Amino acid sequence: MTNAESTSENTARADIEADLQRILQAVPEAAPETGLEAVPETGLEAAPESGAHAVLGRVFQGVLFDMDGTLVDSTKAVNRSWQQWADEMGFGALFSGIQHGRPAREMVADLVAPELVESSILRVNQLELADTDDISILPGAAELMATLPEGRRAIVTSCDSALCRIRLDSAGFAAPATVVTIEDTVKGKPAPDPFLEAADRLGLDARQCVVIEDAPAGLAAGRAAGCATIGVVGTHSADELDADLVVPSLDRLRIELHDHGVVFSLTPQS
Repeated sequence: MTNAESTSENTARADIEADLQRILQAVPEAAPETGLEAVPETGLEAAPESGAHAVLGRVFQGVLFDMDGTLVDSTKAVNRSWQQWADEMGFGALFSGIQHGRPAREMVADLVAPELVESSILRVNQLELADTDDISILPGAAELMATLPEGRRAIVTSCDSALCRIRLDSAGFAAPATVVTIEDTVKGKPAPDPFLEAADRLGLDARQCVVIEDAPAGLAAGRAAGCATIGVVGTHSADELDADLVVPSLDRLRIELHDHGVVFSLTPQS
């Protein structure tokens, strides 16, 4: 073998080894079997593989908030309205409560014959519009929303526009300019359509937005839309929330404004 051939062979071998090294570095380690992990020194939970880094310290273009159970606590009013409807329908033990985060029409359709869906939706909506007691702003929600400029924030709810408005007004919560309700998309959560619609209205790429939700259906919708996700404990436990970051309440989150977007961090534990 000539010196030139030897040099060429050594160069090729070095190139192959370099390529293999890059491939090995790109393969992620196996996720731990323990599910969610604690974010160091916070007590909060993040998805495996340091999933908190999918949120913390990253620059996002927009923040898409769920309403009920995330910004305002309407749980008692919601439960009362649906229980009254279930009692009127004579469901008894067949009704075990609502699934927070799912559109009302879908839940009604699971319980009644097709010809009764429309009348049932009207009755549930009537009961919910009439019950505005015990609706309040959740800790940290108003402050977090107020931190964001209009072009980077939206509410995305499974309520219709009238119910959304009356709950925000009852709680004294100032609504942003962009609000997407169940009337604005063909499919509701857990389909991605509502969050895609909100990002589109803001003129943003949904993949550069973060969704803040309290319900598994909403988090599933956010993931399907390509968004990062933050779960808020309340209507569901932390174990039930499949999100990049799970917090006990919104007052654990802090937002800093940057030239190209917003950055999340965690407030110190009290």
